[in-house]
Amino acid sequence: MDNEKRNNYDDRPSYPRRNFDNQDNRDRGDEMPAREGFGKDNFDKRRLYLRKKICRFCTDKSIIIDYKNADILRRFTTEGGKIIPRRITGNCAKHQRQIAAAIKIARFLAFLPYVKK
Repeated sequence: MDNEKRNNYDDRPSYPRRNFDNQDNRDRGDEMPAREGFGKDNFDKRRLYLRKKICRFCTDKSIIIDYKNADILRRFTTEGGKIIPRRITGNCAKHQRQIAAAIKIARFLAFLPYVKK
């Protein structure tokens, strides 16, 4: 390549390149200390057998999700007033959407508080 056809990038100072393949900063030489109890060997020892959460509205068809029933809706909100997510409550997607809509209507009509102080 001729010296006359230099690239614009040649005038830039050369910075050390980051290795994006290795994201855990091991290229700088600082090794992360091994934590006890979290290796592959200890994984089976501390494994908990979690029950599969089932939707209480699918199992018991007599429970109706209604914005006027504040006692049922209060179970699905935290102490701060947030709606508890479906992965924690175990509801199915259909009933979680109905619960969220009912909670929002109940908040608007002052059956439930928006936030608790």
